[in-house]
Amino acid sequence: MRLTRFGHSCLLVEAGDARVLVDPGGFSHGFEELTDLDAVFVTHQHPDHIDAERLPQLLEANGRAPLIAEPETAAQLRDSGIDAISLHPGESVSLAGATVTAAGGDHAEIHPDIPLVGNVGLLFSAAAEPTLFHPGDSYGATPDGVDVLALPLTAPWARAALTVDFARAVGAPRLLPIHDAIVSPAGRALYVRVVTSLLPDSTTLLDPEPGSPLEV
Repeated sequence: MRLTRFGHSCLLVEAGDARVLVDPGGFSHGFEELTDLDAVFVTHQHPDHIDAERLPQLLEANGRAPLIAEPETAAQLRDSGIDAISLHPGESVSLAGATVTAAGGDHAEIHPDIPLVGNVGLLFSAAAEPTLFHPGDSYGATPDGVDVLALPLTAPWARAALTVDFARAVGAPRLLPIHDAIVSPAGRALYVRVVTSLLPDSTTLLDPEPGSPLEV
């Protein structure tokens, strides 16, 4: 499996023979230049996970790649004239030797006065390759057998204690920090240091530069 992060929560996942992009959002950069994608997935409707202005350009450059999204998000996209396939929790999609399974269902609570929106975490697997979990914006789903956890590091809905408890519950031996565009480099380093200090010593931190592919 090869992973390339384009900032914040946007990941290019290459598993099996598939090239799949997750969450091409407004805080991410460089994804709009990608070609030869087999699918584009969106975990939920918030603009830091889906950039409505750059999305058409991406889809045009990848004409055979379906856009697959959390159901509420897919409905919004269709209403705006962009074709999208709904992916419900528990459903799976097979793509060129890789399988993507949706987990969860709801975005984490930001505040009781803010209505919850849908959110699907995405579990990526392929024969003889590690299993990756990208949870979107939620710590609610903790699937078994995860080898690499894309860990949301900081958010209006998160705090360090919840982040650590989520990482412990998933129990992945490797962590890839995501959802970090809202803090400065110094703040990000602080979050990484606090979280990793509270996880087992055997946990490996994967932290490549944005745009740099990483083999896992």
